[in-house]
Amino acid sequence: MNEINNAYVSDKYQYTMGKSYLECGKQDQIAVFNLFYRKAPENNNWAVVSGTEEVIEMVQKLGTEPEEFYEKFLPGDAYKEFRKYLSTMKFTGDVYCMREGEIAFPNQPIVTVVGPMIQAQVLETPMLCILNHQMAVATKASRVCRATNHPVSEFGSRRAHGPWAAVYGGKAAQIAGCASSSNILTGAFNGVPSTGTMAHSFITSYGSTVEGEHKAFCDYIKTHKGENLILLIDTYDTLRCGVKNAIRSFKENGIDDNYPFGYGIRLDSGDLAYLSQEVRRILDEHGLTQCKIFATNGLDEYLITDLERQGACIDSYGVGDAIATSKAAPCFGNVYKLVQIDDQPVIKRSEDKIKLINPGFQITWRISAQDSVKGHKFDGYVHKADVTCLRGDAMDMALQHGETITVRDEYDSYKSKTFEEGAYEARPLQHQAIAKGVRVCPRHSLAQKKQFYQDNLHHFSPAERRLINPHYYKVDISDALYDTKMSIIGKLVKEIEEFEI
Repeated sequence: MNEINNAYVSDKYQYTMGKSYLECGKQDQIAVFNLFYRKAPENNNWAVVSGTEEVIEMVQKLGTEPEEFYEKFLPGDAYKEFRKYLSTMKFTGDVYCMREGEIAFPNQPIVTVVGPMIQAQVLETPMLCILNHQMAVATKASRVCRATNHPVSEFGSRRAHGPWAAVYGGKAAQIAGCASSSNILTGAFNGVPSTGTMAHSFITSYGSTVEGEHKAFCDYIKTHKGENLILLIDTYDTLRCGVKNAIRSFKENGIDDNYPFGYGIRLDSGDLAYLSQEVRRILDEHGLTQCKIFATNGLDEYLITDLERQGACIDSYGVGDAIATSKAAPCFGNVYKLVQIDDQPVIKRSEDKIKLINPGFQITWRISAQDSVKGHKFDGYVHKADVTCLRGDAMDMALQHGETITVRDEYDSYKSKTFEEGAYEARPLQHQAIAKGVRVCPRHSLAQKKQFYQDNLHHFSPAERRLINPHYYKVDISDALYDTKMSIIGKLVKEIEEFEI
């Protein structure tokens, strides 16, 4: 099979609509699309952004296939002119997006596409494919990592939903807090080391005997000296032979608390709280006080929280399918909606109230202020509110210049918050990534994305970061955006009420 051009991991209806746009003369209308989500999974307060880098790369692959490529899914003479059009159609518009590692709330534009109608339309499916996967994994990884102060490693490639999912899921997990990934391509593509030790098959390859386990441990140590050494001790019996063979093998090969590269054991079955406590006691009795205990076996944020509540002696966790597949909520809810056409804001009203969208070309600002109680340990600033504006409206301009503003609750006019000039900071969440089809944004390393996420996270209050029933964070829209939305709805409802055939 040929290498997949992910700009065309699309749905047929994107192209059937495109043909209609072309033949009706709408192809050059300037459309504004927003990609956003309506509700975070698992009652999260928010989601972690990952995948915008791949989105930027994908957009620039549009129009790189020969005319005969399109005949495979748009056959026949009726599509001949449209195929010719598509073969030279590169993206010539603008893209604005949140950085990877950003924390996004419902209805905020994660990506905004501004461009000719057909170009912007056909990006919908591949863009959602990329971001729905990576944001599901990143948001779950964030939850798992927030359940503990100990390192969490992602090693779910074997359970991931395909090769792409394994590679980019490993990246998303690390952005959102995981210490490492086992996937070698994730490491190679991002310039970071991948991690891994041994499987049970390595031990059973020496024969199913206690002495075979000892031999396997010794050979592993000898062939990996100068690296972090982790021995898997539950192949036969964790306490009666596994940990004892590990101690024996470490000592016979000169590995002790002075070993500079780190060493430890891994538990992969059984009562992890009890076993970790017993293993810790046995290791300490033999003078291996710096030997780390690494735990795996179907873990997620709830099990990790419970292990720590029970006093488990675990130094590091490995989490597989819970993160790699976002197992509890595998389908993330990003959508891609037209919000403006040729300077005219538009909405989708729908029968479901939650599906009502914000119209117009938007930008979101995050407002932070000093807080001596909840403040970040470095600068004292805490995120206080997000407000989404129409670009260039009064609120947007006031925030750009640091003027006094009042943010009002969209659904309760009695709730408002005023931020005085000089008493707050504000930063835009969306940045231009592509201008007239050309990339204009900087590239960030995986370490930079991860640090950006961590810095961002710790400017939210502890109550807003908790896993269960998090405290509400103020997310609103500007008066101008609210008025625009209500005006469109009012006119539309009046038309519907008066409509007859």
